Amino acid sequence: MYLAVVVLTMFLAPLGSVAADGALHAQAPLMALVGKWFVFWGVGVRLGLAGVRQFIQPGFTARDIFHLSGDEALPLVRELGVANFAAGMVGLLSLARPSFVLPVAISAGIFYGVAGVQHVIDRPRTRNEAIAMVSDLFMAVVLATVAVSSWMA
Repeated sequence: MYLAVVVLTMFLAPLGSVAADGALHAQAPLMALVGKWFVFWGVGVRLGLAGVRQFIQPGFTARDIFHLSGDEALPLVRELGVANFAAGMVGLLSLARPSFVLPVAISAGIFYGVAGVQHVIDRPRTRNEAIAMVSDLFMAVVLATVAVSSWMA
């Protein structure tokens, strides 16, 4: 299930949305569409869902991502969930407020980049950690490209 959610929200849905929106608005700059849809899906939907899950079921993140066996870390995971949910909400709102795309791309790009590098450093890694590492690094690169492209425009 985790792999399916990650693939859908961080790869398939944003790419499909870029293609569909590009077909409808042929004059729209490609990087504007990439920013719009990767921020919406990869930050808004993905981090929003992750935040809800971390708040409701903190044990999954504590156990499967951070390898923590006790309950001591659950309050911290819940707080991470609230932060992820908050970032996700701003990503979702970026469809209504396009001016949110650049700040969300910058902040989430930093978050995904640091998380991805941490997954690279942590060894050995489980299947879920490998999925998180690849998807985090991919999103960091996409969001950094969006931010630089937007800043240069």
